[in-house]
Parts: sequence; structure tokens; C-alpha cells
Amino acid sequence: MLLASAQFAAAQHQPDKSAMKGQQVQVYATAENTAFRLTPVASLDFETAGQPFETEVCIFVDPEKTFQTFLGIGGAITDASAETFYKLPENRQKEILEAYYNPEKGIGYTLMRTNMNSCDFSSGSYTYIKEGDAALSSFSIDVDRKYKIPMIKAAIAAAGGKVPLYVSPWSPPAWMKDNNNMLQGGKLKPEFYQSWANYYVKYINSLEKDGIPVWGLSIQNEPMAKQTWESCIYTAEEERDFLKKFLGPTLHKEGLGDKKVIMWDHNRDLIYQRAQTYFADPEVAKYAWGIGFHWYEDWSGGQPVFENVRRVHEAFPDENILFTEGCAESFNAERYNAWVLGEEYGRSMIHDFNNGSVGWTDWNILLDEFGGPNHVGNFCFAPMHGDTKTGNLTYTNSYYYIGHFSKFIRPGAKRIIASPSRSQLIATAFKNTDGSVAVVVMNESDKTIEYKLMVGNKAVPVTSLPHSIATLVF
Repeated sequence: MLLASAQFAAAQHQPDKSAMKGQQVQVYATAENTAFRLTPVASLDFETAGQPFETEVCIFVDPEKTFQTFLGIGGAITDASAETFYKLPENRQKEILEAYYNPEKGIGYTLMRTNMNSCDFSSGSYTYIKEGDAALSSFSIDVDRKYKIPMIKAAIAAAGGKVPLYVSPWSPPAWMKDNNNMLQGGKLKPEFYQSWANYYVKYINSLEKDGIPVWGLSIQNEPMAKQTWESCIYTAEEERDFLKKFLGPTLHKEGLGDKKVIMWDHNRDLIYQRAQTYFADPEVAKYAWGIGFHWYEDWSGGQPVFENVRRVHEAFPDENILFTEGCAESFNAERYNAWVLGEEYGRSMIHDFNNGSVGWTDWNILLDEFGGPNHVGNFCFAPMHGDTKTGNLTYTNSYYYIGHFSKFIRPGAKRIIASPSRSQLIATAFKNTDGSVAVVVMNESDKTIEYKLMVGNKAVPVTSLPHSIATLVF
């Protein structure tokens, strides 16, 4: 199941910058009803081309028009991921790490998220302090040292020693909240604002003392959702004021002012209202790196509001926008092979990047054969599932769909123009720091589509299979 490194040697191809004539385009594809899974399927040559006809399907790529700088793509190592990981045989553990973090043998993840305190994808609720300890004198992350910390360290090593990690809380301790419960929403009591700000500092310092560098943090996972699992509610004004009056100054005072603070960390639906409230305040700019978002706004059967991300980018072009969580919900093992699992990822990633996102973080990188463990029964899909009884791994097609981006678009890349002439195809493109260009093209239709990839007056003919995704590298 792992990707042979020899298959991907072409991905390291350095383009001939003197001319495009004779330059090859390497095509990698994943397609329904085929054996193609991130498979090299063609080497194509650019040739001189004139004005395309109106009836021709084309994707126009312009490497000279550059936009946001790419941060990375990755997933979350939650308690559930780590617990499942250590229930599997060592050879499977090695396979998982290579599949996700090795850029030659796998898909080269370059970003990581984890939970501070418990979340729904934990075996139970927990915090790092004793009841009522507002001074945090009992603070200890020993609970994380059994599974989560060792897996995070192993993943960083598999990635070559460096992966930006950001941490997110789902809830403060129950006694700090007005509902006296880590679950079911509730709000942080004002008298504990400073203590909770100190809590982030304690957690970050504890991870770094254990040898895990922390790149950033979000203030609160899904701050407008009252969930049956760990959750906490902040209005936009409350989150803004907590940052500028407590968390931001505390991080700077404690020498952690370089940590990237992510606001919102919830769905695209309210993202503009939240951004407007945060970034209209000049005090927020001192502390906030940008805004994060999820994809669950279409849970009631509607359509994703991708354009809301663009509206934030247009209104606040200096603020970073990061996709911080998404997964296919309602786990059912009979749907392991459902092609829509991957298509949801491809569709979101293309639109989110085209609308200004600098990076993209999946939810759990690994779950067990039941879509957990999850202490409130909120079982979900992950790109990879490990059967803790048999030791077998199942790769859903979402793993490969994500890989079409993460393997070929590397940190520091600049997004460039990719403009399809017909709606049957959607595409995004990036130019890497080594000069190579990666164009990701997705076909959600039931038809084979012939199109031309055009760069200036040069073109190559490409075949897009039904329900497929392809990365074209030159």
C-alpha cells in the first residue's frame, strides 16, 4: 500500500527554465474503478499551441501571477489517533509514519495539530490540573505521555525532524465554566480568564520541555458550538477580548510571543463576521496570526460556502487563513470504499486554496475499526483506519486525494493562476521554491474529459478519467 519512492522520482524534476518546448509534464492520478492511487500515468511534452477553440476544454496556468505563500498540509494527532497507533504492530506503526510523513515513500505531511485537554476523540474527559487549582500548581501532562507525546515525536522524526505543530483546546476544566461541565458548551467564567491564559503557557512549555516545539495555538475549537462533547462558547467580542487582554499579553510576558495565535477555528458560515470583529481592532493585530476554519457548515444538507473564505481574504489580505479541521462524519465501515470521501477533500482543498488559505489540516490521521475511540459516540472517518484486532490498515481514498496536494506542493510554494474553461473540471496550482509547478485537477463527473494544459503558448493534451484527481508536475 505504501508508495514506492521510485515512482515519485519525477516529482523532483527540475524544470528547464530556458524554454518549455520539449519539457515534460509528469502526470499522477487517482481514479475510481481503476488501480490508480497516486500512480504515475503519463509523461507528456509541451508543444507550441495557438488560440484555443471555444469548444476546447483547457486549463490555463500562469506561473507569473503569484498569490499566498503555502504553509503546509497535515492532520491532527489526537488521543484517539495515538491510542489506535500503539495498539497496532510495530511494522504497521512504521508504515503509518512513512505513509503520512515521508515525502518520498508517502505523502509528505508538513503540518500537525493536537488537542489540549480532552476532546471527543479521547477515551474520556481529562485536564492537566486538580479540581479547583486556579494557581495551576498541580499542572502535569503525564496523561499525554502514554500515547500522544510519543506518537507526535515519532511523526516529527519521520518528517525529517521538523513539523509545525499547533495546539487547540476543546474546553477548560469544568469548574472554570459557568455550566460546571466540560461538555455541553458553557462559558469560561471571567474570574478564570487569567488562569486559563496561564494554562496555555504551561501546556506549551511542558511540550517544549519534552522536546516538542510548538508553532502555534488556536484559542478555542468551535467557539459557537454547544456539543455533547467538550466545548466552550465565546462570542466574537469575548474571544477578541480574551486574546487582547489576557492570552496575548500573557504569551508575550512569558517569552512565547512568537507563537502563532489562530482565531475562530470554526466553520466558514460565520467566518466573515468573526474576522470583521477581530481585525477591526488594532489591538488584535499585536497578537493574532490569522483565522482558522472548518467545513461542517453544510451539515444540514446545504452547500459549502467557499466564497466566505475569499471574502475574508479580500477584506483582510494581511491576515493568514488556515483550514484547521474537516472529516467525513457518521462512520460506517461499509463506506470505506465510498468515492465521495476523497472527493469531499479534493473539492474543499481546491476551493480553499483558490480563495486564499495558506494551509490545510485534516482531523484525526488515524482511527480504529469503529471510527474511534470516542467517549461520546461521535465516530468518524479518517484517511486511514487501523483494525486493533487484526493489525490491518485500511486506506480510504481520502488519503490519496490529500496526497495529490501534500506530496507535490511544498512549504514556501506560491499559489499561481489555474483557470479551467469548463465547469466539469476544477483546479489549483502552485509554484514550489525549486521552480517546479504542481497543478491539481479534479473531475467529479461520470465522463472522461480530454483537455489541454496551457502555459502561455505551450500546451499538452491530458485525459481526465471519471471521478478522478490528478497532479501535473513540470
